[in-house]
Amino acid sequence: MWLKILIGGLVVAFCIFLGYFAASKYRLRKKFFLQLASFNERYLTELCYARKPLPEFLREYPYTGDFSKTLAAFVQHRETEPNLSYLSKEEKKFCGDYFGMLGKGDAVSQKSYYQAQKNELENKKTACEKEAKSRSELYIKLGLLAGLAFVVLIV
Repeated sequence: MWLKILIGGLVVAFCIFLGYFAASKYRLRKKFFLQLASFNERYLTELCYARKPLPEFLREYPYTGDFSKTLAAFVQHRETEPNLSYLSKEEKKFCGDYFGMLGKGDAVSQKSYYQAQKNELENKKTACEKEAKSRSELYIKLGLLAGLAFVVLIV
C-alpha cells in the first residue's frame, strides 16, 4: 500500500516536472524580451547623454542567460540574428534588424530608430509575459493531470 502511494507520488511529481520543463520555452522568451527592452532603454539614455563607444557601453551593464550570449556573439563576430530555438522566425528577424543597427550611423538616426523600436519591444514584452504566465500554468496543470491519469491507470 505504501509503495503504491510512494510510486504514485513520484509519478505525479515527475509529470509536473515535465510540464514545468515544457513551459521553460515561454519563460526564456519572456526573460529575453525583458532584457532586450531594458537594454533598449539604457541604450536610448546612452545615446541622449553620455554617448560612450558601443563596446564600452556593452561591458558596463551585465546581462544574463541567452541575451548575454547574444550580445557576446554580436560583439565578437557581429552576428546580428540570435540562434535561439524558442524565438519565432519573425522575432529572430526583428532581433537581427535590431542588433544590426547597433553602432551604425550617427546618434540622431540611431536615437530615432531605437525610439521607434521601443513601442514594439514593449508590445513583445507584455505579450511574452502574458503568454509565459498562461502557458506555464497550463503545462504544469497538464502535467498534474497526466500524472494523476497515469497513476489511476497503474493502480
